[in-house]
Amino acid sequence: MRVTPFFCAAIIGAMMPTVALADDPNDAAMRNAAARAHDREMTRQLNREEGARVRQRDARSTPRWRVAGDDEHLARSRDHERAMADYARNRARYERDMLRWRRAVAACRAGDYFACDN
Repeated sequence: MRVTPFFCAAIIGAMMPTVALADDPNDAAMRNAAARAHDREMTRQLNREEGARVRQRDARSTPRWRVAGDDEHLARSRDHERAMADYARNRARYERDMLRWRRAVAACRAGDYFACDN
């Protein structure tokens, strides 16, 4: 596939950012100080309105977080500690059972056929 220079220029042109000129210094209407002040005031007002609209939108979409009280936090903390202790106890039992099973398998493979029933 042959890529033409025109095609490459079009892609590069599409990828280049465009520059927005807010105030044209050569605009005859903006040579007057009063016109520039009016333009600034209009821009400031539009920014305020947009800021208010964004704040309202964000207030509607922000999830409402419920703050847990001290009692609820302590109860959850105790539940977590209990669950971690149960996990450690279960893990230790599992490790003991696995060690016992591995020893039985090794004994069975070594010829102790009574260990094969475990």
